[in-house]
Amino acid sequence: MSNRVLIFAGGTGVRMNTNGLPKQFLELLGKPTLIHTVDKFEQCDQIDDIVIVCLADWIDYTNSLLLRYNIKKVSAVISGGETGFDSRYIGLEYLCNHSSDPDSDIVLIHDGVRPIIDNDLIVKCIEEAKAEGNAITISPATETIMYVEEDTVHSLERSKCIFAKAPQVFLLNDIYQKYQMAKKDGKTELIDSATIAMHYGQKLHFVMGPVENIKMTNPSDYYLLRGLMEAEEYLKYFKGSKVQEI
Repeated sequence: MSNRVLIFAGGTGVRMNTNGLPKQFLELLGKPTLIHTVDKFEQCDQIDDIVIVCLADWIDYTNSLLLRYNIKKVSAVISGGETGFDSRYIGLEYLCNHSSDPDSDIVLIHDGVRPIIDNDLIVKCIEEAKAEGNAITISPATETIMYVEEDTVHSLERSKCIFAKAPQVFLLNDIYQKYQMAKKDGKTELIDSATIAMHYGQKLHFVMGPVENIKMTNPSDYYLLRGLMEAEEYLKYFKGSKVQEI
Protein backbone atom coordinates (compact mmCIF):
# COMPACT_ATOMS: atom_id res chain seq x y z
CA MET A 1 0.00 0.00 0.00
CA SER A 2 1.30 3.44 -0.96
CA ASN A 3 0.05 6.95 -0.27
CA ARG A 4 0.21 8.83 -3.55
CA VAL A 5 -0.63 12.42 -4.44
CA LEU A 6 -2.20 13.67 -7.68
CA ILE A 7 -1.74 17.42 -8.09
CA PHE A 8 -3.48 19.38 -10.82
CA ALA A 9 -1.58 22.31 -12.27
CA GLY A 10 -3.41 22.76 -15.55
CA GLY A 11 -5.00 26.19 -15.13
CA THR A 12 -4.26 28.83 -17.75
CA GLY A 13 -4.88 31.86 -15.53
CA VAL A 14 -7.58 33.40 -17.75
CA ARG A 15 -9.54 34.75 -14.79
CA MET A 16 -6.32 35.86 -13.09
CA ASN A 17 -5.30 38.29 -15.87
CA THR A 18 -1.69 37.08 -15.67
CA ASN A 19 -0.71 37.89 -19.27
CA GLY A 20 -0.11 34.28 -20.21
CA LEU A 21 1.60 33.06 -17.02
CA PRO A 22 -0.44 30.16 -15.57
CA LYS A 23 -1.62 30.99 -12.07
CA GLN A 24 0.19 28.03 -10.50
CA PHE A 25 3.49 29.72 -11.33
CA LEU A 26 2.66 33.06 -9.70
CA GLU A 27 5.09 33.67 -6.85
CA LEU A 28 4.13 33.82 -3.19
CA LEU A 29 6.89 34.70 -0.71
CA GLY A 30 9.46 34.32 -3.49
CA LYS A 31 8.42 30.83 -4.66
CA PRO A 32 5.87 29.65 -7.26
CA THR A 33 2.52 28.74 -5.75
CA LEU A 34 2.81 25.22 -7.15
CA ILE A 35 6.09 24.65 -5.31
CA HIS A 36 4.54 25.80 -2.02
CA THR A 37 1.78 23.25 -2.55
CA VAL A 38 3.98 20.35 -3.64
CA ASP A 39 6.40 20.97 -0.77
CA LYS A 40 3.64 20.38 1.81
CA PHE A 41 3.34 16.79 0.54
CA GLU A 42 7.10 16.48 0.02
CA GLN A 43 7.65 17.17 3.72
CA CYS A 44 5.02 14.65 4.91
CA ASP A 45 6.65 11.36 5.92
CA GLN A 46 3.54 9.38 4.99
CA ILE A 47 3.58 10.45 1.33
CA ASP A 48 5.36 8.03 -0.99
CA ASP A 49 4.88 9.51 -4.43
CA ILE A 50 3.60 12.66 -6.20
CA VAL A 51 2.38 13.00 -9.78
CA ILE A 52 1.64 16.41 -11.30
CA VAL A 53 -0.80 16.88 -14.18
CA CYS A 54 0.32 19.97 -16.07
CA LEU A 55 -0.20 21.98 -19.23
CA ALA A 56 1.80 20.25 -21.97
CA ASP A 57 3.74 23.42 -22.87
CA TRP A 58 4.80 23.93 -19.25
CA ILE A 59 6.05 20.43 -18.39
CA ASP A 60 9.72 21.27 -18.94
CA TYR A 61 9.39 24.45 -16.87
CA THR A 62 7.68 22.52 -14.06
CA ASN A 63 10.48 19.94 -14.06
CA SER A 64 13.05 22.74 -13.86
CA LEU A 65 11.28 24.16 -10.80
CA LEU A 66 11.24 20.76 -9.10
CA LEU A 67 14.98 20.51 -9.65
CA ARG A 68 15.63 24.07 -8.46
CA TYR A 69 13.68 23.58 -5.23
CA ASN A 70 15.01 20.07 -4.57
CA ILE A 71 11.66 18.28 -4.76
CA LYS A 72 12.37 14.54 -4.68
CA LYS A 73 9.00 12.77 -4.41
CA VAL A 74 7.55 13.83 -7.76
CA SER A 75 7.89 10.75 -9.97
CA ALA A 76 6.25 12.24 -13.08
CA VAL A 77 4.88 15.43 -14.60
CA ILE A 78 2.33 14.48 -17.27
CA SER A 79 0.16 16.33 -19.75
CA GLY A 80 -3.49 16.88 -18.85
CA GLY A 81 -6.62 17.10 -20.99
CA GLU A 82 -8.88 19.84 -22.28
CA THR A 83 -11.06 19.98 -19.15
CA GLY A 84 -10.58 19.49 -15.43
CA PHE A 85 -12.42 16.17 -15.63
CA ASP A 86 -10.16 14.98 -18.45
CA SER A 87 -7.03 15.91 -16.52
CA ARG A 88 -8.17 14.12 -13.37
CA TYR A 89 -9.10 11.07 -15.43
CA ILE A 90 -5.70 11.04 -17.15
CA GLY A 91 -3.91 11.40 -13.82
CA LEU A 92 -5.84 8.59 -12.14
CA GLU A 93 -5.32 6.34 -15.14
CA TYR A 94 -1.58 7.03 -15.02
CA LEU A 95 -1.41 6.20 -11.30
CA CYS A 96 -3.34 2.95 -11.78
CA ASN A 97 -1.10 1.93 -14.67
CA HIS A 98 1.98 2.61 -12.55
CA SER A 99 0.85 0.88 -9.38
CA SER A 100 1.60 -2.61 -8.13
CA ASP A 101 -1.55 -2.58 -5.97
CA PRO A 102 -4.13 0.02 -7.12
CA ASP A 103 -6.83 -1.60 -4.97
CA SER A 104 -4.90 -0.76 -1.80
CA ASP A 105 -3.11 2.46 -2.78
CA ILE A 106 -4.45 5.72 -1.35
CA VAL A 107 -4.62 8.75 -3.66
CA LEU A 108 -4.78 12.32 -2.39
CA ILE A 109 -6.28 14.55 -5.09
CA HIS A 110 -5.25 18.17 -4.69
CA ASP A 111 -5.11 21.51 -6.51
CA GLY A 112 -1.72 22.99 -7.34
CA VAL A 113 -3.05 26.43 -6.39
CA ARG A 114 -4.26 25.44 -2.92
CA PRO A 115 -1.08 25.85 -0.82
CA ILE A 116 -2.45 26.45 2.69
CA ILE A 117 -2.57 22.93 4.07
CA ASP A 118 -0.42 21.32 6.73
CA ASN A 119 1.02 17.98 7.77
CA ASP A 120 -1.71 17.30 10.35
CA LEU A 121 -4.47 17.69 7.74
CA ILE A 122 -2.68 15.40 5.28
CA VAL A 123 -2.18 12.69 7.93
CA LYS A 124 -5.79 12.94 9.17
CA CYS A 125 -7.09 12.57 5.62
CA ILE A 126 -4.94 9.49 5.01
CA GLU A 127 -6.07 7.87 8.26
CA GLU A 128 -9.74 8.60 7.55
CA ALA A 129 -9.50 7.24 4.00
CA LYS A 130 -7.85 4.04 5.22
CA ALA A 131 -10.57 3.55 7.83
CA GLU A 132 -13.63 4.61 5.82
CA GLY A 133 -12.68 4.44 2.11
CA ASN A 134 -12.50 8.20 1.51
CA ALA A 135 -11.80 11.52 3.19
CA ILE A 136 -13.04 14.88 1.95
CA THR A 137 -11.51 18.02 3.39
CA ILE A 138 -14.17 20.54 4.38
CA SER A 139 -14.58 23.85 6.15
CA PRO A 140 -17.74 25.39 7.62
CA ALA A 141 -19.83 27.72 5.48
CA THR A 142 -19.22 31.32 6.54
CA GLU A 143 -21.69 33.11 4.25
CA THR A 144 -25.41 32.88 3.60
CA ILE A 145 -25.97 30.32 0.84
CA MET A 146 -28.87 30.60 -1.57
CA TYR A 147 -29.79 28.72 -4.70
CA VAL A 148 -32.17 29.70 -7.46
CA GLU A 149 -34.61 27.21 -8.95
CA GLU A 150 -36.39 28.76 -11.94
CA ASP A 151 -37.91 31.92 -10.42
CA THR A 152 -37.76 30.79 -6.80
CA VAL A 153 -34.91 31.65 -4.42
CA HIS A 154 -34.18 29.25 -1.57
CA SER A 155 -32.07 30.03 1.48
CA LEU A 156 -30.11 27.22 3.13
CA GLU A 157 -29.46 26.96 6.86
CA ARG A 158 -25.82 27.95 7.13
CA SER A 159 -25.12 25.76 10.18
CA LYS A 160 -25.88 22.72 8.05
CA CYS A 161 -23.72 23.80 5.10
CA ILE A 162 -20.06 23.03 4.45
CA PHE A 163 -17.53 23.84 1.74
CA ALA A 164 -15.89 20.83 0.10
CA LYS A 165 -12.20 21.52 -0.45
CA ALA A 166 -9.02 19.48 -0.95
CA PRO A 167 -7.23 17.21 -0.49
CA GLN A 168 -9.91 14.70 -1.44
CA VAL A 169 -8.68 11.21 -0.65
CA PHE A 170 -9.78 7.81 -1.96
CA LEU A 171 -8.73 4.27 -2.63
CA LEU A 172 -7.03 4.66 -6.00
CA ASN A 173 -8.78 2.02 -8.10
CA ASP A 174 -12.15 2.77 -6.53
CA ILE A 175 -12.19 6.43 -7.55
CA TYR A 176 -10.70 5.61 -10.97
CA GLN A 177 -13.55 3.19 -11.64
CA LYS A 178 -16.06 5.89 -10.72
CA TYR A 179 -14.37 8.28 -13.16
CA GLN A 180 -14.66 5.58 -15.82
CA MET A 181 -18.39 5.33 -15.11
CA ALA A 182 -18.79 9.11 -15.25
CA LYS A 183 -16.98 9.23 -18.60
CA LYS A 184 -19.13 6.42 -20.00
CA ASP A 185 -22.33 8.07 -18.72
CA GLY A 186 -21.40 11.52 -20.02
CA LYS A 187 -21.27 12.97 -16.50
CA THR A 188 -18.09 14.93 -17.12
CA GLU A 189 -19.68 18.12 -15.81
CA LEU A 190 -19.54 16.81 -12.23
CA ILE A 191 -17.39 19.39 -10.49
CA ASP A 192 -14.90 17.33 -8.48
CA SER A 193 -13.98 13.87 -7.23
CA ALA A 194 -16.19 14.09 -4.15
CA THR A 195 -19.21 14.88 -6.32
CA ILE A 196 -18.44 11.97 -8.64
CA ALA A 197 -18.02 9.57 -5.71
CA MET A 198 -21.29 10.73 -4.17
CA HIS A 199 -23.12 10.51 -7.54
CA TYR A 200 -22.17 6.85 -7.79
CA GLY A 201 -23.40 5.98 -4.32
CA GLN A 202 -20.36 6.39 -2.10
CA LYS A 203 -20.94 7.79 1.36
CA LEU A 204 -18.56 10.68 1.97
CA HIS A 205 -16.49 11.04 5.14
CA PHE A 206 -15.28 14.46 6.18
CA VAL A 207 -12.13 15.90 7.73
CA MET A 208 -12.35 19.48 8.96
CA GLY A 209 -9.67 21.73 7.52
CA PRO A 210 -8.77 25.40 7.96
CA VAL A 211 -11.01 28.10 6.50
CA GLU A 212 -7.83 29.57 4.99
CA ASN A 213 -7.47 26.51 2.73
CA ILE A 214 -8.57 28.42 -0.38
CA LYS A 215 -7.99 27.79 -4.07
CA MET A 216 -6.51 30.57 -6.17
CA THR A 217 -9.10 31.33 -8.84
CA ASN A 218 -9.46 35.11 -9.07
CA PRO A 219 -6.98 37.96 -8.51
CA SER A 220 -8.43 38.61 -5.05
CA ASP A 221 -7.54 35.02 -4.07
CA TYR A 222 -3.90 35.69 -4.91
CA TYR A 223 -3.72 38.73 -2.64
CA LEU A 224 -5.58 36.91 0.13
CA LEU A 225 -3.22 33.94 -0.06
CA ARG A 226 -0.22 36.24 -0.05
CA GLY A 227 -1.50 38.05 3.04
CA LEU A 228 -2.27 34.81 4.87
CA MET A 229 1.12 33.33 4.09
CA GLU A 230 2.95 36.51 5.07
CA ALA A 231 1.06 36.55 8.39
CA GLU A 232 2.04 32.93 8.99
CA GLU A 233 5.71 33.76 8.37
CA TYR A 234 5.54 36.70 10.80
CA LEU A 235 4.04 34.45 13.47
CA LYS A 236 6.80 31.87 12.97
CA TYR A 237 9.41 34.63 13.28
CA PHE A 238 8.01 36.05 16.51
CA LYS A 239 7.52 32.61 18.06
CA GLY A 240 11.18 31.89 17.39
CA SER A 241 12.40 35.23 18.71
CA LYS A 242 13.23 36.12 22.28
CA VAL A 243 11.33 39.21 23.34
CA GLN A 244 13.28 41.39 25.78
CA GLU A 245 11.32 42.23 28.87
CA ILE A 246 11.16 45.89 29.82
